Amino acid sequence: MDWATHRREAHQLGRAQEYLRQIVYGGNDGIVTTFAIVSGFAGAQADGIAQIGGLAVLVFGLANLFADAVSMGLGEFLSGRAHRDLYHARRELELREIAENPDQERDELEVILRQRGLSQQDAHATAEIMVHHPSIMADLMMTYEFGMHDPEEDSPAVNGLVTFLSFLAFGAAPLVPYFLHAPTGGTFLASICTTLAALTALGLLRWNATGERLLRTLGETIAVGTACALVAYGVGLLVGG
Repeated sequence: MDWATHRREAHQLGRAQEYLRQIVYGGNDGIVTTFAIVSGFAGAQADGIAQIGGLAVLVFGLANLFADAVSMGLGEFLSGRAHRDLYHARRELELREIAENPDQERDELEVILRQRGLSQQDAHATAEIMVHHPSIMADLMMTYEFGMHDPEEDSPAVNGLVTFLSFLAFGAAPLVPYFLHAPTGGTFLASICTTLAALTALGLLRWNATGERLLRTLGETIAVGTACALVAYGVGLLVGG
């Protein structure tokens, strides 16, 4: 059994917890981005959607959905690769500093350990031991001095794919009514309902994965999406009114 599998099973980590950041990031952005297109059209004129036509809403919405999903997925992939490269470069430099100036690095680690709550005696003893184990010491310094986690267990490609799929799955919600009905004011209201349902589902997923307070996770998720939608609708009113 590899370490990632052991960690997931030992700590009962589900896939939703492992990729929670990518799911929430991609899902929320997908919902907001797509609904911004729909609400922007709705706000352009009182009867703007009827004049523009449902096909145009779908064309703009789908084009935006897929283009942004690809952009988000690739952005997550490139960000993960950049973090991995930066981590390894910084760690190699830390190993070189430990080899060239072990006394200074030992003193730095001792200070860090004391700041983390160890007594002066324990911090000194631990630092004395760690200086003879440069690899472990470098890992500690990367975590406590630079706040960088080891990216070896992360897969930039998988993270990018999860972000892409989450963006598509949640971002399609505002467009569903336009696939089923003619573009009227009622269709826009239905789009609002499906958007709120998607935001609620995303909030529930976040709540289930984190165990945080239900009202907080739902409130934050829905509030952020609603605020962005209101901005898009307002801009449509100003431009088209």
